[in-house]
Amino acid sequence: MATTPAKKLSIYVDETDKISGRPVYEAVMEICFRNRVSGVSVFRGVAGYGGHRIFHTSKILELSTCLPVKIETVDTEDVITRILPEISEVVLKGLIEISDTSIIKPTAKDS
Repeated sequence: MATTPAKKLSIYVDETDKISGRPVYEAVMEICFRNRVSGVSVFRGVAGYGGHRIFHTSKILELSTCLPVKIETVDTEDVITRILPEISEVVLKGLIEISDTSIIKPTAKDS
């Protein structure tokens, strides 16, 4: 099976993180859309903790307004490298991770 080398960009923030009054995950999605990134997904976590070591959970009996959010996209190295400076400007706290990956089945954009 043929594969294509790619980069995966994963960003971990809190759902309450904001930039210019709007959620960071929305700002990241807009950057990706403007730069024609092939796709982006935002995942809301059930539980987690980060650098501040504060545990966040979505248990029914607790009200949590600060759950972890993971923003993820996979594209070519050129595309990920191009958007990274702008992404870094809006993700003021959290974790930005880039890893090597392989695309096995391309999206409609790639075919």
